[in-house]
Amino acid sequence: MSDNSFSRRDFLKTGALSSLALGSGLMGRSTAPAKKFKSNPGDAKNVIFLVSDGMSSGTMTLADLVKQDQYGDKTHWIKLYESDREYHRGLMDMASLNSTVTDSAAAASSWGCGQRINNGAVNWGPNDEQYKTICEIFRDADKGTGLVTTARLTHATPSGFGINMPARGMENEIAVQYSERGYDVLMGGGNRHFHPLLREDGRDLYSEFTENGYTIARTKRELNRATRNSKLLGIFDDSHLPYTVDQNTLSDLQEGVPTLAEMTSSALDRLSQNENGFVLQIEGARVDHAAHGNDPAGMIYDQIAFDDAIKQVMDFSDGRDDTLVILTTDHGNANPGLSGLGSGYGDSPNMMATLYDYRHSFEWMYEEFTKQMPAGSGSFPQVNTIRNVVEYATQTQITTDEALMIKRAFQGTFEAPFSNREGVGAVLAGVLANYNGIYFIGTNHTADYVELAAWGPGSDRIPTFVRNTALFDLMVEMAGVREYAQG
Repeated sequence: MSDNSFSRRDFLKTGALSSLALGSGLMGRSTAPAKKFKSNPGDAKNVIFLVSDGMSSGTMTLADLVKQDQYGDKTHWIKLYESDREYHRGLMDMASLNSTVTDSAAAASSWGCGQRINNGAVNWGPNDEQYKTICEIFRDADKGTGLVTTARLTHATPSGFGINMPARGMENEIAVQYSERGYDVLMGGGNRHFHPLLREDGRDLYSEFTENGYTIARTKRELNRATRNSKLLGIFDDSHLPYTVDQNTLSDLQEGVPTLAEMTSSALDRLSQNENGFVLQIEGARVDHAAHGNDPAGMIYDQIAFDDAIKQVMDFSDGRDDTLVILTTDHGNANPGLSGLGSGYGDSPNMMATLYDYRHSFEWMYEEFTKQMPAGSGSFPQVNTIRNVVEYATQTQITTDEALMIKRAFQGTFEAPFSNREGVGAVLAGVLANYNGIYFIGTNHTADYVELAAWGPGSDRIPTFVRNTALFDLMVEMAGVREYAQG
């Protein structure tokens, strides 16, 4: 991990770091259009920070390939790179304080407070330092604050912009802290941490939010009907929001749960009413969950859903010169890719196209395995059940031998050269890779330098290769809220 041997504030005021990085040839020439403007501190009334959690470069590629082939259009992220919009593109070092491989809590905290912290903590230093968060800073500057996620609202990435907690797993405590900090727009899952019947302490956080002037939305209909003139708490699932591949199939999810793009549009509509501006973090969280589970359809279609949210932000920022947009991920995860298969790799496109018929995620399949286990079968699904459920969910017929490998993974008796790939998700993904061509290197986060794009005031100040913590300083400086960052 590199030290911070230069002044980040000086770089933000002068753009010197960008010149240094480019002049040294550290990352080669930028592929972005030549910058035609020079921003100044305070130019960004609004800051929008988009995070596709756990997006490896292969994930970004697969989503674009699928969207082109299945829907006839490139992703908005790739179209940004092909556009004549003035934008920045580079790479970012996301290491945490104690590892070159970060977790989401440390990653989000690096942006949320400008410090590298240990994995597992949320804006909380190794000696119990509590760092003031970006949402607190914008709130104290009378700007709007918003967090939108497809995970539980109490999960690591949204918390990294607004919460101080020694351990990310303290989600009941995180929910209470949200009720105390008064942010304007909060949307995601996590009912189990707000509802009195689901919390161990019986505390009714919905009542507390209501008493503090919030409108509560629990369904898409309630969100659409909610007043724009109050603070909003939208909680749309007991845990995380459903995978897009499941939502695309099940009408009750379509009717009851808003998409990330719909939540993004609602948040922008509300926050833009603040004449002083706002900060908004938008997280496509389940990309990461699907990558952990080696679920190709879960991952790719949630990445495409995240791309729909990018379009909402692009539409909002078009024609404006007061909005800094940062588009990135917090780390790679499992590094998936479409393999070259068949003579001259000619089988790969048709194999990838089998994904278009997938009805459900791996998560849905696991629930179905449990439902269909016959009495006396123990805690493991039978081979015929595995074959039938996999065929229904993916419209792919696997063999008896392949189903047996999956059963052995459930039993914990499957052996692989890399033990990380002995779990059910890894084995199921490996079996399906024989048909869809998509394979993963593991089931955990990776140390990749991550994709970073930006546009609007301040994007001209980002170097081609940047340390994660510098984005905190960039946001604070460009929004003109540095004086509120102390304390």
